[in-house]
Amino acid sequence: MKELFIVESQEGERLDRYLAAAMPERSRSYVQKLIKEQNVLVNGGPVKTSYRLLIGDRLDITLPEAQEPDIVAEDIPLDILYEDSELIIVNKPKQMVVHPAAGHYSGTLVNGLMYHCRHELSGINGTMRPGIVHRIDMDTTGSLVVCKNDKAHQSLAEQLKVHSIRRIYVAIVHGNLKEDKGTVDAPIGRHPTERKKMSVHTKNGKQAVTHYQVLERFGDYTYIQCELETGRTHQIRVHMASIGHPLLGDIIYGPRKCPFPKLIGQTLHAKTLGLIHPETGEYLEIEAPLPEYFVELLERLRGSKGESGINIKNF
Repeated sequence: MKELFIVESQEGERLDRYLAAAMPERSRSYVQKLIKEQNVLVNGGPVKTSYRLLIGDRLDITLPEAQEPDIVAEDIPLDILYEDSELIIVNKPKQMVVHPAAGHYSGTLVNGLMYHCRHELSGINGTMRPGIVHRIDMDTTGSLVVCKNDKAHQSLAEQLKVHSIRRIYVAIVHGNLKEDKGTVDAPIGRHPTERKKMSVHTKNGKQAVTHYQVLERFGDYTYIQCELETGRTHQIRVHMASIGHPLLGDIIYGPRKCPFPKLIGQTLHAKTLGLIHPETGEYLEIEAPLPEYFVELLERLRGSKGESGINIKNF
């Protein structure tokens, strides 16, 4: 499939950024891949992703035909919260990677979706991420929407772009927050020295806004709710750490030694997901119940305040 753009404004904009905005149904990484593979020609010739546009530039884009995903379908139990002909919303468990990548080519959510949905998954994000329009970290649990066709994918990609999808998380953080509610408005980008981490201390960070509210206090820990206004990589983890309250269990952005030895990864759960259904146009909101470990941890923290006499050191 071919697409053509003539640059009429935004002179000086990077080519990859321009095309990512012009084609909202495509991820920026997908656009960059197109450019690197010379499927994007500027005035008839290949250029780099960092090429700065000029008024009048002709952009010829060749979109490769969708390929059959080279992923092994696996009969993995899925906790399905909602499903119809357009979408499937799952409650992702801890320790499950969303899509295949280096070191994780089996046992991922996509492997299970390939078995459950057969060939009914969108192909916009490539053969390794069929149906995936957004992700959550391996150790984050909760609701995640997957698209069964390209039309649904394009609709949700646009909703994500304009920040209209409602995403509410719950988390347990270190320390006792001073205020009952607040907002962290700090751009997030790749950490300047540790490339696997994100940071608010970077020159080229993207706007990131997190609204938080205290649900319950436990002295040394606080149970909070976070609503995302944007959706950057590790956003809640980075933002809460930046104000001195990293997530419990997050050894990347918090204490390297977790006070609860049996706890694996950050205590973060994607509880509420609200979106406009791509077919009906109606608002759809789904809630994912808290995982068992999270419920047990809350009970133990409540017990540490003398309510039930539970010893949290046993967790």
